[in-house]
Amino acid sequence: MSSLSALAREIGAEVAARHADAVDRDARFPHEAFEALKSQRLLSAMVPADFGGPGAPLFDIAAACHALARACGSTGMVYAMHQIQVACLVNHGQSSPWHRAQLERIVEEQLLLGSATTEAETGGDIRNSVCAVVPDGERFTLRKNASVVSYGDECDIILVTARRNPEAPSSDQVIVPLTKEQYRLEQTLGWDSMGMRGTRSNGYVLEASGELAQIMPLPFADMSAQTMLPTTHILWSSVWLGIAADAVSRARAYVRQEAKRKPGTTPACATRLAEAVTLLQQMKASVLTAIRQYELAAGSPELLSSLSFATAMGTLKITTSELVLQVIDRAIRTCGLAGYRNDTPYSLGRHWRDAQSAALMIGNDRIIAHTANQLLVQRDGSGPFE
Repeated sequence: MSSLSALAREIGAEVAARHADAVDRDARFPHEAFEALKSQRLLSAMVPADFGGPGAPLFDIAAACHALARACGSTGMVYAMHQIQVACLVNHGQSSPWHRAQLERIVEEQLLLGSATTEAETGGDIRNSVCAVVPDGERFTLRKNASVVSYGDECDIILVTARRNPEAPSSDQVIVPLTKEQYRLEQTLGWDSMGMRGTRSNGYVLEASGELAQIMPLPFADMSAQTMLPTTHILWSSVWLGIAADAVSRARAYVRQEAKRKPGTTPACATRLAEAVTLLQQMKASVLTAIRQYELAAGSPELLSSLSFATAMGTLKITTSELVLQVIDRAIRTCGLAGYRNDTPYSLGRHWRDAQSAALMIGNDRIIAHTANQLLVQRDGSGPFE
């Protein structure tokens, strides 16, 4: 176990777990967990050594997301979303003095990063924008009606998608990182959700101004294919795996308790536990395989932008977002009323509600339709296990 994942597991068990029910009940940001993460300097875990960070690989970041999500799904998801944005700056911002300075600030100040990629006018299609960067000499202005900005009130930097300029088509997008003093948020929607309540994913109108130099140099389409899409699906899947793993742990504890009550017999509910473990292993294998695929493609824009890689990452998301519900379902059936109730050590209500978001975050129907289009032109692979 790496020091990063060990620290994340410790913070999860000692801090995040203690406040998880309150975060869920009150739909509040997990402040305590993130203060602990900042104190251990885990928000800058992915930042390379050249900027003062440890340069942790994606495997370690995924393991940390998993460890935090075992304790609190919202804490794990916020940490994952933060690291996705850090990855964009790390992979595509090191040639720019402005972005290099932000990487140093993330290390020194333990800044929390978020994103504004959806708009009310586009119905959740992040690959098209209505808002646009409006240049004015060396500066710009920007106004976005963002339907969701997770933990927007807590962000120190928000990465915003927008059209390159007012004349650009909706698909000609760039990413604009904005520091807290450069933007203003006016809340338009609240976040009284079924699950993932601690992510505080309110809607806002975002108005900002800044320097043209802070716009990411690579088009969003390329950044999405090479970094945002794979890290999103891998880290989100790691979060769902963590939620599922904790559900199985509770189910296993319940079965052991039942076995103690009737020594010498295997509780009937143990068969459901066996099913849950089997499905959990399928999730784990899918996540580990995707991380390995990313590691093999890393550093090659051609491989990262290939149809086969995009298909693999899309199917990872679909697979894990469906399996997490199946695992928790088996865990609930294992525990029976003890898992169904909210006032027992085996309660799985929060896990079930948090997991319902998995198929909705970048909707599975949208991914399946996109994958179907890709398969029309995608050729069979020629490598090992293709």
